[in-house]
Amino acid sequence: MRLLPLRSAEELAARNNVLPPEALRTAAELIERIRVGGESALRDLTERFGERVPGDPLVLERPVLRKALDSLEREDRDRLERVAGRIASFAGAQRTALSDITVSIPGGRAGHVAVPVERAGCYVPGGRHPLPSSALVTTIPARAAGVREIWVATPRPHPVTLAAAALSDVDGVVVAGGAHAIAALALGAGPVPAVDVVAGPGNVYVTAAKQLLAGRVGIDMMAGPSELVILADQSADPALVAADLLAQAEHDVLALPVLVTTHAPLVEQVEAELARQIENLPTADIARAALANGGALVAPNIDEACRVVDRLAPEHLELLLRDAPLVAGRIRNCGAIFVGAGAGEVLGDYGAGPNHTLPTSRAARFTGGLSVFTFLRIRSWMTIDDAATARGLAEDAVWFARIEGLEAHARAASLRIPSQTPSVVEDISLGIA
Repeated sequence: MRLLPLRSAEELAARNNVLPPEALRTAAELIERIRVGGESALRDLTERFGERVPGDPLVLERPVLRKALDSLEREDRDRLERVAGRIASFAGAQRTALSDITVSIPGGRAGHVAVPVERAGCYVPGGRHPLPSSALVTTIPARAAGVREIWVATPRPHPVTLAAAALSDVDGVVVAGGAHAIAALALGAGPVPAVDVVAGPGNVYVTAAKQLLAGRVGIDMMAGPSELVILADQSADPALVAADLLAQAEHDVLALPVLVTTHAPLVEQVEAELARQIENLPTADIARAALANGGALVAPNIDEACRVVDRLAPEHLELLLRDAPLVAGRIRNCGAIFVGAGAGEVLGDYGAGPNHTLPTSRAARFTGGLSVFTFLRIRSWMTIDDAATARGLAEDAVWFARIEGLEAHARAASLRIPSQTPSVVEDISLGIA
């Protein structure tokens, strides 16, 4: 049996992750428990799910986080700080890229300012292994955006995750995971304040809770199991392609590793490498299941290959092509793109700078990944200091108000027309009724 099945574009595009009804039901029940019971319910649930034991604190504050950072081996701390610095540099550049604007309008000026949310909640999964990288890529952009207060929720927090949170000077870590953690961040629970935006990856229950709470609180995205498409030609190294597919596959049995190639022999070469490399892989069972979930596709030419990629709109896209930079400019839909063999997706996972929390399930067609912009709001403003010059603006407002049947709007606008008389206001409506 093949490790990487041969698939059609239709099959691969259909393998989008839809939230199971059971996950939505469970998440809804947990959200309601937090809404009604607050802190007491959150304590009960964290004990029930083994995230903390009775008597342990529900919230870890700054001194605990700082102690975890100070307790790291010097080499580990240096590495964590180095990665945090790269993420902070990229996030700072993103913030600078979004400028406030001012434009002239009749009689005055208008513009926008980018304003950070007041309070952010960052979710950090805590499953089989600690994920300090997720702590860094959620909290550092929030700080770069100017968020005043940042909270992290994570189950069974590992000291290195707490150390990562300390580097962003977060206000507190809530020892909770899953849907009830998202509910606590969104609704508030005792010492945990309600936040304005919830961000970060998680399992299906986390995603279900985010979907149910969207609108009550800002949500970064509904991120599902991870995806990687490798677009390769005859110049690609089969061993490198296989290694990158396995790196993606070991995330989760539901991960989606895909090879799209214009060079048919590469499929069998990669299959042979997968068989060789998976033999001594500690996560082989997970990787085998994920590979079976993904697949390989041979495209007749690069034009069709690009169309397939755009249709899949993958979370991650690697270009292992002779003309990778040229092809990169032709791709419209992906969460993040890794151009050339040197830019492995795995390097993006671990702190090259750009964020690794990215849209899945074809959501890259309409949204981007988590970033500084996740924590910013665009607020517009307007001022009029020359009413005479603004006369046409007010008259246009009267016209639109009357055509839309909003007479009070028309009257309010007419009061801003200099030396306005009722007859002139009525004239503006002629020809509309």
